[in-house]
Amino acid sequence: MTKPLTRADKREAFERATSSLISWYAEEVAEGVTDERLAELLGKVLGIFGGSGGPGSISIAYSGSGLKIWAGWTTVNHVTDKPIFQGSATVKMAREVYNITDPSEDQMALF
Repeated sequence: MTKPLTRADKREAFERATSSLISWYAEEVAEGVTDERLAELLGKVLGIFGGSGGPGSISIAYSGSGLKIWAGWTTVNHVTDKPIFQGSATVKMAREVYNITDPSEDQMALF
């Protein structure tokens, strides 16, 4: 039996899969992007298909199609395993991890 992924493990897998987002699109995301544009950028960063893993490391796989990220403490199977992030959940996590604002949200300035 494999150990379950913690929230920190999932965040680490997300950061590894999307690590080039900021280096490729730093200026654009610093200004804030809509969900639609962030999804486009994440799709480019995740690419067609990729992954990584090794002894004592979380195994990850990812695909820009559907913005899917899989992770586990054993080798992940992108065909049979359920992604830990997919679609809008991937966009939401990117906003949280990289502190990306959405200029289309009409929030009043606090001060």
